[in-house]
Formats: sequence, structure tokens, C-alpha cells
Amino acid sequence: MTTNAETMSKVQTVVVDNDEDGMRVDRFLAARFPGLNFVRVQSMIRKGELRVDGGRIKANARLSVGQSVRVPPIRIEPAGPPRRDHGGDAKTRDFLKSITLYEDDDMMVIDKPMGLAVQGGSGTTRHVDGMLEEITAKDGQRARLVHRLDKDTSGCLLIAKTRFAASALTKAFRTRSTQKVYWALVAGVPKLRQGRVSTFLAKDEEAEAQHEAKMKVAEHGDEGAQHALTYYAVLEKAARICAWVSLKPVTGRTHQLRAHMAHIGHPIVGDAKYFDKAEWELPPGMQNKLHLVARRIRVPHPRTGKVVDVTAPLPPHMRQTWSILGFEADRFDPIEEAPEE
Repeated sequence: MTTNAETMSKVQTVVVDNDEDGMRVDRFLAARFPGLNFVRVQSMIRKGELRVDGGRIKANARLSVGQSVRVPPIRIEPAGPPRRDHGGDAKTRDFLKSITLYEDDDMMVIDKPMGLAVQGGSGTTRHVDGMLEEITAKDGQRARLVHRLDKDTSGCLLIAKTRFAASALTKAFRTRSTQKVYWALVAGVPKLRQGRVSTFLAKDEEAEAQHEAKMKVAEHGDEGAQHALTYYAVLEKAARICAWVSLKPVTGRTHQLRAHMAHIGHPIVGDAKYFDKAEWELPPGMQNKLHLVARRIRVPHPRTGKVVDVTAPLPPHMRQTWSILGFEADRFDPIEEAPEE
């Protein structure tokens, strides 16, 4: 009898099925081979050991139904002992339950706390992606991320509980059928009550040399430059000191909202990476933390197509700021119907 470990030690070719259409190749591998080490996934993609229809592919490339994925010999970590309903696992499940804003058999939306990373990285051991190992669908499929939030951004984070849902929700993001609304407090007050920020963004090489992840406004054609589009609306202001703005990203680039607000001269309060406004002081009583929350997400349900509309509360430090400034958090958000183009 051939063991699972022996099967995994051979070169194999797997075909992308309907539920996996549109999935990123790294997430496809994680779904097909749950025990496969993340570092190994990145390594075999980078070295060209993994092939899609005979060619090399990048980790963030998306797969199409019917494509053939050649997987080199890999070793899957053996399964650990059965989970018990006590100890660390139970604590993780309880924690996820406590921050869940919406859940059904296909998907869930959690209120990701500020300071909790979405995915692992250098020195990061506690993150949402790791916690999702505690969430499995009725047929045993592992829950997976559909999009990301910066570590210090709190609010609505969408999670798929099945491959079918992951494929449908990923497609909704790709076709911009999903609406995301963020709230932020920015330094100063934009002259236009509603505006549009359209730039190209690329990795800041100088910051990377210092081992810091940061984006910069770039020119079309620059290496790695991607178009980024954001709509904003000023909801309220505190004199000329700061303003409460609603942000609607049409594209989903890394640090897009933070880089865009800094670009127009109104960086987000508490942003250690992009706040460079001289002679601006934090008002008394406010905490110097990132004032950005993924306030709301509207997405077509992967199975029914009906819109799921979820709102996250303000994180504690933003609630405190809103109270100090006399802002009302339950007011209408005018950017909701902003045009897509």
C-alpha cells in the first residue's frame, strides 16, 4: 500500500478545476497540499521548479480552469495528533468567534484587530492565516484569506471557507464587484470635499534597502509600477487641524490609501511610514496610532449572488478620537455611490 508521503515524493501534475478558477498559484498549492511549507512553496516557484502549462509562473499569478500545474517532488509534514476541544486551539476558535461580524457555510467576515498580522513573515508567528487552520468546512476544507489588511489597519477582513467560495470571491475582487469603504483621520483638511487620487505606485527601493516595506508614487512604465485609484470624501473636520475622511479604493495596491493620502498632503494620523507633514502636532488626548479602519465591505455572496453588507466598529483608539473631536460615527457615508471610473 502506497502511503500519502510516498505519493507526495513524486513529480505530479494536477489540473485546475472549476472551484479553483482565478486562484493565486500560491494559494492553490496551499489548498491542494495543506501540509506544504510556505517557504518551500515560494522557493519552488522562484526556482522555476513549479510549471503551469509548461512555463514558469509568479507566486501572485492567477490560474484558469483546465490549466495543468506540474508539482515537483515535495514533502508534506505528517499530520499531528487529533485536535482536542481545549487548550490553545479552543482559545483560537473562541477568539475568532469573538471578532466575527458575519458567517455562513461559505464565507465569513471578521473584525481584524489593530496590530494583528494577516499573514506570517519574518519574526511573525501569530497571524490570521495561521488561525484559520482552526476553521474547516463541513467537508474538511480549510478556510482561506481572500484579501489582506495592513497589520495596523483594523476592520472588515473577508475569508472564504471553501475553494468554491474562494474562487467566486477572488473573482469578485478582480472584477471590482466588491465595494470597500475605509474611514481615516488625516492631518489638515483637503480643499475639495470629494476628490479622486489616481497615480502609479511602486516599491520604494530606498526603504527596501533599509528592510522597510513602503510604496512610492511612480511614473507609468517604471519598474513594478501599478495604477492605483482612490476616491475620498471629507465627512467632518476639526477646524483646519484634521479631517474625518471616507476612502473608497477602486484598486487594491499595497499601502494604497496611506500612500495616496500622503501624496495629496494629508497623511493619515498615526502613520509611522507615510506621515511626513511638518509642524503638525497631535491634538491633546489622542493616541499616536494609525487612524485607519476597513469600515465596510459589500460583496456578492459566492453562492446566491445577493449582496452581503458588513460594517465594522471603530477600533478603541479611533472611538476615543471621535469622542474628543465630537464626530458622530453613525452618520451617512457619501462615498458609497462614488463612480467606479
